[in-house]
Amino acid sequence: MAATRPANTRQHAMPAGHGEVPAASVAAGSVLVRACRREVVPHTPVWLMRQAGRYMPEYRAIRARQTMLEAIGDPATAAEITLQPVKALGVDAAIIFSDILPPLIGMGLDLDFVAGAGPRIANPVRASRDVDMLGTPPAEQTMRGTLGAIRLVREALPASTPLIGFAGAPFTLACYAIEGGSSQRYDLAKSFMYAEPAAWGRLMRRLVTVLADYLVAQARAGADLLQVFDSWAGALSPHDYARYVQPHNAALYRAVHAAGVPVINFSTGTGAYIDDVAACGGDVVGIDWRTPLDSVRARLGDRYSIMGNLDPIALLAPWRELKAQIDDVLMRAGSRPGHIFNLGHGILPSTPVDNVRRLVDYVHEATAPGYCP
Repeated sequence: MAATRPANTRQHAMPAGHGEVPAASVAAGSVLVRACRREVVPHTPVWLMRQAGRYMPEYRAIRARQTMLEAIGDPATAAEITLQPVKALGVDAAIIFSDILPPLIGMGLDLDFVAGAGPRIANPVRASRDVDMLGTPPAEQTMRGTLGAIRLVREALPASTPLIGFAGAPFTLACYAIEGGSSQRYDLAKSFMYAEPAAWGRLMRRLVTVLADYLVAQARAGADLLQVFDSWAGALSPHDYARYVQPHNAALYRAVHAAGVPVINFSTGTGAYIDDVAACGGDVVGIDWRTPLDSVRARLGDRYSIMGNLDPIALLAPWRELKAQIDDVLMRAGSRPGHIFNLGHGILPSTPVDNVRRLVDYVHEATAPGYCP
């Protein structure tokens, strides 16, 4: 999908509509939203990152007919995919089918998803002048497909099932924008960060503007809670996170507070400085599988709910091993309110659907009052 870099359209501070708090969430009384508020709930809620994905045959059937960007941009298709795991698995939430990268298209980057290779950006940010060419148009102009899908899904879901909207975090999107795709070392992005600190700051502020506006727009469209994915934050040292990322993440979470819904702060590889990550904001801290939940509970106390954190690979294991690992996560989460069961990252394409269904059923059963193993 070709794109030219648009002129800047607004200031880089607050999202469009900032201060407009949406109407009360349809699913405000759901088990998941109550767990986000650290309330006592009848069972531990479960949802799974990439719960609508390639491991499901019905998803593969749809995707065989459309490219990734076509599926994301078509509200009816995105809504249908979003609802598939809710119907098939009994999870406690739907998460809108999309990707973290399409907001970059509206900023002027030429993004495509290449079969077998993943996302590719044809005109990556490599110089200070490239940053200044990036636009910050509102999500209502650039993300109509996803916002339309949110409206369709919210109408289709029962009030007891919340809908999750999401966006990437500034650092993770900056890395994609600079690297031009996925990376193992992030050498281009981190070199730009070190060599061009002023341009780095401008890039991050533009991303905060776009992402905050997008997240608030999703809540206005009907999302009952929001998640921010900082999937690549673990590439940073604690010093670099505090200097180059934390102030911008904090600005994002302050702006998204206008959405008036719970916000999940998710990152990977950040166990060494999870306190700094949590301090950026959000109601829930998502934990990857590398850091035990009990150690996070001890460090963060009762200031946040926690989410996680089964290793996605465990879903490929036989039930005796999978059950043992689920039990370990539940034990480490403890009996205090405010735990949401999830994976430490997304479901893998080779995951058996029956294992996912069994996981959801078992977590509900094992955390209900009166359960006797």
